[in-house]
Amino acid sequence: MSFLYQQLALQLQQQIEQGQYRCGERLPAVRELAKRRNLSVATVVASYRKLEAEGYLMANSRSGYVVKARYQPPPLSNAPLPQTSPSMVSSQQMALTLSKAAADSRYMALGAAVPAPAFLPLHALQKALQHIVKSEPARLLRYEASSGAMELRQQIARLMALHGAVVAPEQVIITNGCQEALMLSLKAVTQPGDIVAIESPAFYGLLQALQAAGLQALALPCDARQGLQPDVLQQALAKWPVKACVLIANYSNPLGSLMPDAHKQQIAAMLTERGIPLIEDDTYGDLGFSGPRPASCLALAPQADIFYCSTFSKTLSPDLRLGWLIAPKHTARLEYLKFISNISTAALPQLAVAKLLQNGQYQRHLQHVKPQYQAAVAAISNQIGQLFPQGTRLSQPQGGFVLWLELPSAVDANLLAQQALEQQISIAPGAIFAPALAGNKPAFDHCIRLNCAVLQDARLGRALQTLAQLCQQQLARPGSPG
Repeated sequence: MSFLYQQLALQLQQQIEQGQYRCGERLPAVRELAKRRNLSVATVVASYRKLEAEGYLMANSRSGYVVKARYQPPPLSNAPLPQTSPSMVSSQQMALTLSKAAADSRYMALGAAVPAPAFLPLHALQKALQHIVKSEPARLLRYEASSGAMELRQQIARLMALHGAVVAPEQVIITNGCQEALMLSLKAVTQPGDIVAIESPAFYGLLQALQAAGLQALALPCDARQGLQPDVLQQALAKWPVKACVLIANYSNPLGSLMPDAHKQQIAAMLTERGIPLIEDDTYGDLGFSGPRPASCLALAPQADIFYCSTFSKTLSPDLRLGWLIAPKHTARLEYLKFISNISTAALPQLAVAKLLQNGQYQRHLQHVKPQYQAAVAAISNQIGQLFPQGTRLSQPQGGFVLWLELPSAVDANLLAQQALEQQISIAPGAIFAPALAGNKPAFDHCIRLNCAVLQDARLGRALQTLAQLCQQQLARPGSPG
């Protein structure tokens, strides 16, 4: 005769296996389930611990017990990649295709890193925007200051202080998304033809910014879990006349890596010693899955020459086009560059977001949405493990909502992306995350990036199954090593 906790564990196990609780989904709180089933708290805890020991659940400090991925593919290999030479950036046309697909509801948008509406605080945004339209109508009929609305700059300064970076509101410059912040930073410290050290694989928006500015990219191989290693950067700086370095230290795009604080400090010190500015993209810093919010390089090295860039595009809404830039040593120069670029950023979204920050709704939304992103990443990882060909390897991001897949070497990711578009599925092929080197085989030609911030429904399941089938068809071609 089984004990009550064993009976409950068996019932929950059956529900998990039948898909009633999906991978990454939170089970009912212990006290809630105990009350619902008329059981003791100790019985429910014993059931959950039994399922945890058997690999069905994992404990999360923020979310209680969640369903564990049981088909997790192996992690990305950390085989050392060869050092590259500086090169001009090209072949970024595919990024435009991804952007168009993300805006077209007919496509399953797994390519561009754009959150689905279900992950965004639509009701709170709507109320904030309506409030500003009613209370500040005259404010919306003139140009805002080039550096941004002081209300938002004050709130961002307070937000930065919570993360350990003490800055004055006057040092905050509001931009049209993080992309403009990156472009203004590059303009402030480089000239066409200069060499900029970047991570590899790199966010393709950064590659577009380098291409637009006529800069050479020095792509440096990264550790899948910890990002750019200080010794790799040190070797590059000894060899090349680098004028700037761009990093996503917190939950990088596309790997999802998190750089240890000690490495951030080492890199900042190394660059400061050589008089090289660091451009820090902290787009995903607020979207960690567990633990405290990671520190920025700016917070850890306030005396270094750092351009801090971030955005609300991944946390509140991409269409707000609201980012910000902080570089205490270059504030006046950046304000002028912003002015001659597009005069200013629209006041309405600035004032609405300032209100969300002031009344605490931004932080409440983060607490609500971070477990959702974690669950979405876990669920798609699980399906990839079930569906994709043997030999597929997968990133294990600690925050954000994108996955980097390393497919069997015989799979052509560019061809896969084209075939997927014909099936109304957009994915991001690996080649767009690296500068194209003339005469060389494209980097990451068997890799893809997937956006996980999509509805976890039957349409997603069909799309992943289609992608897996297309990979299998490539592997089955005559002469394929797979």
